[in-house]
Amino acid sequence: MKPNAEPISLEPAHALELLRGMLRIRRFEEACAELYAAQKIRGFLHLYIGEEAAAVGVVQALTGEDAVVATYREHGHALARGVPAGAIMAEMYGRLEGTSRGRGGSMHLFSAAQRFYGGNAIVGGGLPLAVGLALADHLQRHRRVTACFFGEGAVAEGEFHESLNLAALWELPVLFCCENNLYAMGTALARSESETDLCLKAASYEIPAWPVDAMDVLAVEDAARRAALAIRGGDGPVFLELQTYRFRAHSMYDPQLYRTKEEVEAWKARDPIPAFAKRLRALGLLADADEERLEREVAEEVAAAVAFAEAGTFEPVADLERFVYSERTS
Repeated sequence: MKPNAEPISLEPAHALELLRGMLRIRRFEEACAELYAAQKIRGFLHLYIGEEAAAVGVVQALTGEDAVVATYREHGHALARGVPAGAIMAEMYGRLEGTSRGRGGSMHLFSAAQRFYGGNAIVGGGLPLAVGLALADHLQRHRRVTACFFGEGAVAEGEFHESLNLAALWELPVLFCCENNLYAMGTALARSESETDLCLKAASYEIPAWPVDAMDVLAVEDAARRAALAIRGGDGPVFLELQTYRFRAHSMYDPQLYRTKEEVEAWKARDPIPAFAKRLRALGLLADADEERLEREVAEEVAAAVAFAEAGTFEPVADLERFVYSERTS
């Protein structure tokens, strides 16, 4: 069930939607880096720069009824899923208007309205949650898909093996999206895994699995659509190894001593945004005016998100004990 290289056709409106989706994430993350340096955002911050095609491509295969579970590097997933940029930025500012009332910060974005269930700080922590969501849908006979994003570092965790085993055993509707950016924090894949073929690991649980060039948004979308179609048809889970790369450090405190500048620059040469823009120009689907308009619209949206966060309020001290224990209703 391995997908073709790219979709059969590409409509102009959809092409610009994909480009805009990746630009939104890139410019949002760049703003976050600046705001962190200005100490407007505090705590941990993990940027998605370089990996935009993965989130944008996968979300094209999902409906509003589907669920998304993500990692602590989840700003891009949340934006692609439709969580408002202002609410995301307000959360990172620690404001009450944030997605988690300012209590979770960068790593704990959540939106029930968009069926976006984290933002999970624990490596691999979203995997059993995704299996639980999919099991509920399966038992209630919903034709939904739960897309679970996680890094290749999670493959070394027990939750990965337990989750894939149960998903396969119970034929659950889970789309496992492993974002392989080669480094689990600062540890190269070959230094932590004796078997580096991640698809082979998934296939050992009798789950269809294939690698995808996740620097190519069309390849990701095509693979995700084919996987989601099979899952909705009752074929059980599918595993995609989204081969990608983060251009920035693991977090804002990371000195990046584990990889060379030459390696980073080689991957930047495959930047999914200019590469896609170049392809669209060659197809006659992108003009200078289009690109300028997209950049302007995205800049305005990011500026509005920052302004919304700046104008936000902190939770009253009197409310800090709320949600620590369940509140009695009678």
